[in-house]
Amino acid sequence: METNRGSQGILSEALNEKREAIVELLKTAYFMELETVMNYVTSSINPDGVRAQEVKENIEEDIQEELAHAQQFAARIKELYGTVPGSMDFRAVQEKLQPPGDQIDVVHVIKGVIDAEDGAIEHYTRLIQETEEVDPVTNDMVVAILRDEQGHRRLFEGFLREYEFEGRT
Repeated sequence: METNRGSQGILSEALNEKREAIVELLKTAYFMELETVMNYVTSSINPDGVRAQEVKENIEEDIQEELAHAQQFAARIKELYGTVPGSMDFRAVQEKLQPPGDQIDVVHVIKGVIDAEDGAIEHYTRLIQETEEVDPVTNDMVVAILRDEQGHRRLFEGFLREYEFEGRT
């Protein structure tokens, strides 16, 4: 069945190459969010100690938001005529968000979260730049998601500063 994608905007045949490049960036973002969900589940359960509770609770709250981001990226991939990838295409990269050897090492978890958020912020900033003139729908979506990631980073920077102030880093 032939479809008419229209002659305007990111869905047009004229922008096929640009659309495919954006879909690849969205696939990376999709996997980043899913990996973050997996590591946040781990980080919301593993840490021990009274001081770990607030960090764990905040990470647990972020899980649903990160999952929602993954779902948004997946939906946009489909809307742009891409195929949402399956697990066989996944490759883990969040080394710093792996569980620490000592489960009371909350600083390790905090730094891992900050590192993951930094990666997301960097990638989403690139996605925003790539979609600026050609795909306002993806651009608006990623701008909103970037704001969430910046808020997460800011929160965990505060946790880290507290630990640094107390000399626990």
